[in-house]
Amino acid sequence: MRTQVVIVGSGPSGLLLGQLLANAGIDNIILDRVDRDYILGRIRAGVLEVGAVDLLDRAGCGDRMHKEGLVHDGFELSFAGRRHRIHLKGLTGTSVMVYGQTELTRDLMDHRAVTGGTTIYNAANVTPHDFDGASPYVTYEQDGVTHRIDCDYIAGCDGFHGVCRASVEGKGLRTFEKVYPFGWLGLLADVPPVHHELIYANHARGFALCSQRSHTRSRYYVQVPLTDKVEDWSDDAFWDEIRRRLPQDVAEAMVTGPSIEKSIAPLRSFVAEPLRFGRLFLVGDAGHIVPPTGAKGLNLAASDVHYLFEGLREYYADRNAAGLDAYSGRALSRIWKAERFSWSMTMLLHRFPEDGDFGSRVQEAELDYLSSSQAAQTAMAENYIGLPY
Repeated sequence: MRTQVVIVGSGPSGLLLGQLLANAGIDNIILDRVDRDYILGRIRAGVLEVGAVDLLDRAGCGDRMHKEGLVHDGFELSFAGRRHRIHLKGLTGTSVMVYGQTELTRDLMDHRAVTGGTTIYNAANVTPHDFDGASPYVTYEQDGVTHRIDCDYIAGCDGFHGVCRASVEGKGLRTFEKVYPFGWLGLLADVPPVHHELIYANHARGFALCSQRSHTRSRYYVQVPLTDKVEDWSDDAFWDEIRRRLPQDVAEAMVTGPSIEKSIAPLRSFVAEPLRFGRLFLVGDAGHIVPPTGAKGLNLAASDVHYLFEGLREYYADRNAAGLDAYSGRALSRIWKAERFSWSMTMLLHRFPEDGDFGSRVQEAELDYLSSSQAAQTAMAENYIGLPY
């Protein structure tokens, strides 16, 4: 086979890039080692920056999001028995959209099918070749047969453990990483959200987050040690614990129910540099990971897609490679700012036992200052809604 761009990975970043390219008349094929149902079974975050919303609209995949998504004009911080609202729209003029990543992925998949895009699922042993030269290609196996796709460029949208970043090890790749000493125990349940906006809680027992996917489906999290296992936590134990970490009025209003899904996600910050190796580009989680505290993971993948799509569109329209040459630098500049914000939110809201009472008092002082300073709130709001592309 022959195509212009091979996209490895059919998660949100790969599908979004593929649709933008297709709309621009740029041929592309998406490969994934698993099937559609497996991908749609992943439970992920769902707070979208305005830039991500705009990209989905440009791809032609935003109709259901605008009908079913929840526009949030702010969020709340809970600490020292107090609640303080960060008024995103009042401070920045902009809101965020709460829309589950699974639903977003489904919309992109369905639109690709309608528009005739090629996606090859269950592609084993996907391998990029010769991306340092002028004629890259990708091989994969299916039903015992090895297939080859020749192309101009390869987009590695295959996640943190994918083959694309592994393929550039030893080729000048540098990595930067911080691993946090705790995880998030998350529970998804078909119960109404306890509040119409997200609540981030700093508590002596640890961090908690009240989030949502719709008016009838809620997603809750509590900070737990990395030694904990999901089977250690019954639904009742989870509900009891999160209520202990919330203000009394919120805890009393919480509706509980059986979990649909429970999991523990470790937290890490990770960046790979550069994001371009010849004709291979790293996109999204293949190049960076953020702790979920700032809701930046999916949104950073979207901004990567924006920069790469603009570079590819310019190249195929005008044979001008300036945008592709600038991709890594432009993407990394925004990535590091989002890494900083996610790190700062994580440090502010979680309990670090090794920091002792001093660390806790510094957190309380920072939150107290934040609640009384419009300038500090504006800086937080600007980063939360997403820095401009």
